[in-house]
Amino acid sequence: MAFGYETISTEISNGVLTATISNPPINVMTLKLYLDLVAFTSEVEANDDVKVLVMQSADPDFFIAHFDLEILLKSPIDKPAEKQVELSDFHSMCERVRTMPKPTIAKIAGRVGGGGNEFSSSCDMRFGLRNKTLINQMEVPLGILPGGCGTQQLPRLIGRSRAMEVILGGDDLDAETAEAWGYLNKVFDTQADLDEYVDRLAHRIALWPRHAVALAKQSVLNYELPIDEGLKEEAYLFQQTLRDPSAMINMQKALDLGAQTREGEMRIGELSLEVARATFKDS
Repeated sequence: MAFGYETISTEISNGVLTATISNPPINVMTLKLYLDLVAFTSEVEANDDVKVLVMQSADPDFFIAHFDLEILLKSPIDKPAEKQVELSDFHSMCERVRTMPKPTIAKIAGRVGGGGNEFSSSCDMRFGLRNKTLINQMEVPLGILPGGCGTQQLPRLIGRSRAMEVILGGDDLDAETAEAWGYLNKVFDTQADLDEYVDRLAHRIALWPRHAVALAKQSVLNYELPIDEGLKEEAYLFQQTLRDPSAMINMQKALDLGAQTREGEMRIGELSLEVARATFKDS
């Protein structure tokens, strides 16, 4: 499978698509990178061969620095600001990453800022490096604000008050604090540890039934609904998963392999992998 983009190289393994951003010298989100990301995320969303998307950077110091200021300096400002009827292409791109029916993971080994941070904030999971990963929303010090979903995504990830600190302070947020605040899922001491963990997690998820992953993600996204509505949607989506033939097959396999026994439940994580491998073997 080939994804032909100048600033994004790809490699796929067992349903896990690893996309590496490379836009020297510091991975600024130039028009070229931006258009590549818009097209690439659209292509990934529609590609059934991709079960999990992992985004990373070829630059050890920058995931995505920020959106290109030279583009913003050319913005038309001769007319009054108007409210948009539809989402912008940037917002649509971020929403696509957030809502596509497959997990999206960002490996942030260096700095991420501005529009790059808005993009990574939209991913389902983020992982970083201790003493290396830094997050920055630098818009307000420049006289603007995060306009690519930052004022909406960050409060949802880390809470209103902390989002205010990040956005209004315009200062670096270190990896350890980002992990404690819930922006980063985990931080690691070395690049090798980061790579190994994300690779293991992504390939593990890629083993599960596709419908269960997609509907589970959809259900989690419903957490912003009033609790009664979210619970009703959860029950409905649960009923949908039961009706996929693989669900009954996998639950029976789990019982056959020792689920609901003391020994089986003590190693339920590994048993889940055995169910997936048995299903693959039988298919």
